[in-house]
Amino acid sequence: MLKIKEYVRAESLSQAYELNQKRSSRILGGMLWMKMSNARIGTAIDLSGLGLDQIEDTEEEIRIGCMVTLRQLETSELLERVSHGTVRESVKNIVGVQFRNLATIGGSLFGRFGFSDVLTCFLALDTYVELYQAGVMSLEEFAARGRGDRDILVKVIVKKTPGRQVYLSHRNTKTDFPVLAIAVSSDSRGARVAAGARPGRAICAAIPDEWKKRLDHNACTSEEIEKLAAELAKKIPMGSNMRASARYRSHLAGVLIKRGLVRLQEVQEEKG
Repeated sequence: MLKIKEYVRAESLSQAYELNQKRSSRILGGMLWMKMSNARIGTAIDLSGLGLDQIEDTEEEIRIGCMVTLRQLETSELLERVSHGTVRESVKNIVGVQFRNLATIGGSLFGRFGFSDVLTCFLALDTYVELYQAGVMSLEEFAARGRGDRDILVKVIVKKTPGRQVYLSHRNTKTDFPVLAIAVSSDSRGARVAAGARPGRAICAAIPDEWKKRLDHNACTSEEIEKLAAELAKKIPMGSNMRASARYRSHLAGVLIKRGLVRLQEVQEEKG
């Protein structure tokens, strides 16, 4: 059972940061995973009064407050347009609408959970996180860090970098955790595959530039795509858990990456 000694609704980020420096303190997100733990929390810090539940549109980027819910991501027309539907696709099967009305992007990303559809999807976009103390860094850099820091994830920043993205996942049942999640993207930074639910946290594998050029021009044959998918799948380490073996995930990676690459060419053809 989760036990909380003291609850504080933060009046500022500086207050929240100061309170969070104690090892017994925890920042509250949607509390959907935290409530299932047996943790003893000295001070539970609530950020809901700091106006961090908005999706802001600027000329060059989208700024998403840490308290924005997964349901807000799912229904955002702005994110739908900029991500070619990948954000909606990545969250639509996470449990149910009631759950997504509570779960937050800040909690989903800060936890760096191995099963996270959200982390996998946003790794494929040109995404950065704004931390209260450490400032702005790429999501890939943040995801690679350990979970022990006491900083606060304030906002998620998605650059409006022109490109194409595709998201796919495989689940044993519709609302279960994914057995494997794959996001494929191509933009001015390069082309990459993000793989999550390995079952470790999501990581990226780069697609070589010569392949990116062919994909961007819809020039890859089905045989070439199958070969590329197999090569990329070999670069992504897999593990086993109750949902699937490492061997099965490796096979599945080749299948999903192939589908993603095919779809990426179709998206390029439709939008290019």
